[in-house]
Amino acid sequence: MRLFHLFVLFWGTLGAYVPATAQPWLPETGMPIGVYYYPEHWPEAQWGRDIQRMAELGFSFTHFAEFAWSRLEPVEGQYDFAWLDSCVTMAAEAGLKVIMCTPSPTPPAWLTEKHPEILVVAQDGRSQQHGTRLHAAYNHPAYQHYVEKIVTRMAERYGQDARIWGWQLDNEPHYSSLYDYSPWQEKQFRHWLRQRYGQIDSLNRAWGTAFWSQDYNHFDQIHLPNPDRGANPHALVDFRRFSAEEVAAGLAFQARVLRRHISDQQWITTNFAYYKFLPSVDPFLSREDLDFASHTMYLTSQFLDDAGDALSHRLGSGLELSFSQDLARSVDGETGIMELQPGQINWGRFNPQPLPGAVRMWLWHAYGLGDRFACAYRFRQPLFGGEQTHYGIMMTDGVTVQRGGTEYMQAIEEIGGLPPRPAAQMPLAHAGRRTALWWDQTSMLDMEVHPHHAGWNSWSVLYTYYSSLKRLGAPVDLVIAGDQLDPKVHPFLVVPAAIRVDAGTLAAWRAYAEAGGHLILTARTGTKDAHGHLWEARQQEPIWDLIGAEIEYFDHLPAEHPGQIRLGEASYPWHIWGDVLRPQAGTEVLATHADQFYAGAAAATTRRLGKGSVSYLGLVSDGGELEYQLLRGRFLAAGAEVMDLPPYVFVNWRSGYWVAVNYTAEAYDLPLSRGANLLHGDRVLPPAGVTVWTADR
Repeated sequence: MRLFHLFVLFWGTLGAYVPATAQPWLPETGMPIGVYYYPEHWPEAQWGRDIQRMAELGFSFTHFAEFAWSRLEPVEGQYDFAWLDSCVTMAAEAGLKVIMCTPSPTPPAWLTEKHPEILVVAQDGRSQQHGTRLHAAYNHPAYQHYVEKIVTRMAERYGQDARIWGWQLDNEPHYSSLYDYSPWQEKQFRHWLRQRYGQIDSLNRAWGTAFWSQDYNHFDQIHLPNPDRGANPHALVDFRRFSAEEVAAGLAFQARVLRRHISDQQWITTNFAYYKFLPSVDPFLSREDLDFASHTMYLTSQFLDDAGDALSHRLGSGLELSFSQDLARSVDGETGIMELQPGQINWGRFNPQPLPGAVRMWLWHAYGLGDRFACAYRFRQPLFGGEQTHYGIMMTDGVTVQRGGTEYMQAIEEIGGLPPRPAAQMPLAHAGRRTALWWDQTSMLDMEVHPHHAGWNSWSVLYTYYSSLKRLGAPVDLVIAGDQLDPKVHPFLVVPAAIRVDAGTLAAWRAYAEAGGHLILTARTGTKDAHGHLWEARQQEPIWDLIGAEIEYFDHLPAEHPGQIRLGEASYPWHIWGDVLRPQAGTEVLATHADQFYAGAAAATTRRLGKGSVSYLGLVSDGGELEYQLLRGRFLAAGAEVMDLPPYVFVNWRSGYWVAVNYTAEAYDLPLSRGANLLHGDRVLPPAGVTVWTADR
């Protein structure tokens, strides 16, 4: 990251890391909205009309070139930038900034024909073929040789061009087959293991190769682990971490090439996408290479977590949009949404029309979350190729604005019309519930390899706590090991199922609580050491002193015969995970098992520690309501005010404005404070509704 990127912790809306001063490239207020355009898909005679129309509709910027390598270099070493130059000029004349993209996701046919060894190999042993995208090994020398050449040419041409706002590396970086099982990748994995472990004996100990006679004599005996063949679980986790580092290294390579040539006024990002479906990607690994991380979200794919009611298929997943933004922002302190659908898409389980008003709601939600820009994918609906039925701002005739496009226009006008409120400060009640959410991708990979219960899903557990925090009205920042944990910034720290811990992490958590923070740990946290080995101790014994309780054992139940956990006068069903706890002296029991042979035993506890507290919630309930009630109790006990929102109604504060959106089929009566000044919408928030107001609290 550039030396002038100094970050401080502060009580704002931009996350755990924010620039000490406003950066020159992203506006402090508002949310510029742009749109993707693919001139290579359309006759040259239409480019000027299309680009001018973008400006007339209110867009601020456009987005070129990430899939255009074959048009920029149609034959090896022969470059054609004339068409792209023309489009940049047209955009500037229309008053549009340009995001320029590196075309690495789609190597041209001449390259894959000359170097088929760069192609990714799927788990079944079949090589990817030309005609898809993201099908080349990020760090194969042959691929990088040509990537460096095309990126250098682009950077030399546009890196000092004031018409270029910034750069996007690649597109939704990942491997097309999730992981690469090519011979090249196997050699790279062995090299990575040598760097990580040094000696083969160290690897044998870390991987526990004494099990099933798996011992290795040297690194060249190691092959890529195949999860369908009972592979060593430690090897699988290492391979997945290696794969994430390979993706990050490929991005870092391109960033270094660009920085040799581009202006300090131009930024570098990439658009991370669909974290739960792409375990081979970890955005935090790119923290030092990007100026900020951006994110992508298509809300109506029917693959995402939504409200599950009669309109959820049309309203989409506000929860995953919210989490996507919070995660991307937490990487480097600011973010924007680089791809957001303007209507129906083409690749979901099924592809419904969004509810009228939903597209506008998504844009307002992005604004409230803190996105510094938003970009529609795409301007024109394609007439050919793999995304023919993916809506654009314009209909297939190229001149008629479709319904989602009119909602973009409405949001552009409304958001752009908000006057700046430079003196606004985050209300104390909002700051008082600000929460750090622990992100540990290695723990998630470990539990993906070894869930231990067919119903266990680490993302569902994470989303249960994240959703509960959003219902409480808590602003959320994700933190990773090594980040500063300051209870003055984040009064609460929630750690969902961090199965792998080390002494440094435990010490950091303890210091946070002793300094006044409220630490909330959940089931499975601390079960294993950093290598993924169970402790040579009793169940999770290294965290006993921290939580003030012993974890005697855990239980699983069949879904058709759930157990009950009692909290106060209410009981809640569970079947996936239930810890049986024995509290130590001075530890308070929050919830108990209501049945089974351990009826009456503690399932959740809390204790004071220094100036703060530590709570342990040893359960995964059916539906997540128990976790919400337990979190709510911890917030209230700490003196925080909570909002008590229904699931999938979201309220955010940004730069002096409150923004509420409704992803459910039921209207919601917002509990607005006295003196609230409504700017858009009403107190009653309908499905797909947006309410914007100012208030002192």
